[in-house]
Amino acid sequence: MIRFIFVAATVIIFLIISIPLILVELLVGKKNRRLRDIQSLAVVRSVFRLILWFAGVKVTVKGKENIPADQAVLYVGNHRSYFDILVGYVTVPSLTGFVAKKEMEKIPLLSTWMKLVNCLFLDRVNLKEGLKTILAGIDQVKHGISVWIFPEGTRNKGEIMDMLSFKEGSLKIAEKSGCPVVPVAITGTAEIFEQHFPRIKPSHVTIHYGTPFKVKELEPEFRKFPGAYTEKQIKGMLEAELTAQG
Repeated sequence: MIRFIFVAATVIIFLIISIPLILVELLVGKKNRRLRDIQSLAVVRSVFRLILWFAGVKVTVKGKENIPADQAVLYVGNHRSYFDILVGYVTVPSLTGFVAKKEMEKIPLLSTWMKLVNCLFLDRVNLKEGLKTILAGIDQVKHGISVWIFPEGTRNKGEIMDMLSFKEGSLKIAEKSGCPVVPVAITGTAEIFEQHFPRIKPSHVTIHYGTPFKVKELEPEFRKFPGAYTEKQIKGMLEAELTAQG
């Protein structure tokens, strides 16, 4: 339980003492949005690295060279744990915002920091509001900020290979903006927390960034269902990783 206490305390203390910093970043953003984004991401990354250290998490990154260096992308990953987000943020090379469920927007201070690091909030019930989020994501990508989405819609609580079906609408941002899609396969995050709640245990996490592709360049049969195509790519990456782990 000691790791859980350290992690929980880190989150709570940070949110409380960061209130003045939030005000500073909001003021900076009025004059220089890019600088605000860079500074806010640096702060969040530092906190996430500390949390991962307290949790005893070792992270191995594979395929980082696959991420295009000159443009924003749509990261599409499997989702097993809240720690997926931490691992994602500390390993991406540039500004990136995660797509989160709408309910997260109601959490004071946490939601403010999420907005400062370009997170988008998706309403899964209201289609009109969901479309607004997609349009916001397209605009974000066009302004050089990558977007990360979990097309399963929620965390997969079963076996790692039993992923929930990818929602086809999840790739609309890439379809409409023309940005590359980077499939991401993550293993080891559910072993940190979700598999033995409320305890936190050390884990070796592997995050593998796959070969990017553009939806419009896929073969016609795949272009029609890019979500299913991406799901297949990630399953292949997960299977290879699990085989390598023995």
